[in-house]
Amino acid sequence: MVMLLAPSFLVLLLAVAASTVNGVDHDVGGSVGWRLDAGDYNFWASLQTFTVGDNLVFNYDSSHGVDVVSEEDYKSCSSSNPMNSFNGGRTKIALSSPGKMYFICPTAGHCSAGMKLAINVVAAASNNPGGGDPSTTTPAGLARPPGPPLPLLMYFSGAVSKFGSITYLMMSFFVSAMF
Repeated sequence: MVMLLAPSFLVLLLAVAASTVNGVDHDVGGSVGWRLDAGDYNFWASLQTFTVGDNLVFNYDSSHGVDVVSEEDYKSCSSSNPMNSFNGGRTKIALSSPGKMYFICPTAGHCSAGMKLAINVVAAASNNPGGGDPSTTTPAGLARPPGPPLPLLMYFSGAVSKFGSITYLMMSFFVSAMF
C-alpha cells in the first residue's frame, strides 16, 4: 500500500513547493479590506507571515489610497513624503525584500483613525540554507534542540496557515497511510 501512495505523496509535495514559489496574496484586512472602520490592521498583520515573493493586496474605495512610507512618517501619520503612492481601488504590492514596511492611507485623518499598517517581511526559506545537514537546519529565528529529526508532518506545519486545513488533512492522510 505504501508503494501505491508514494507517487501521490510526491505529487502533493511538488504542489506545495510550487505554491510556495509563487508566493501568497495577502488581502489587507481580509474580507473587510482597506477602509476606515475596519479595525486594527496591525492585529490582522500579526496573524500573517509575510515572505519575500508574497504580495499585499489593498482593496479600497475612491475615498482612500495607499502610501508606502518611512517608519517616522508611519508613526507621525505623515503622507507628505511617500516612497510610493497608489490609488484606484485595488493595489497589489510585491514584497521583494526582507525587512519592515509601512503603509498609511493618505486621506486626511484616516491614518490617525487607524488606517495604517506595519509589516515585517521575512526571507523566503531555501531548501538547505547554510549548506548544513538538512535534518538539523531550521528557519531563521527558530531554535531546534539537538536530537532525532522531527517527524515528517512537523516540516509541513506552516502549510496549515498558508494552504488551509484541506492540505493539512491530505498530508495527514498520506503520512498516516505510510505507517
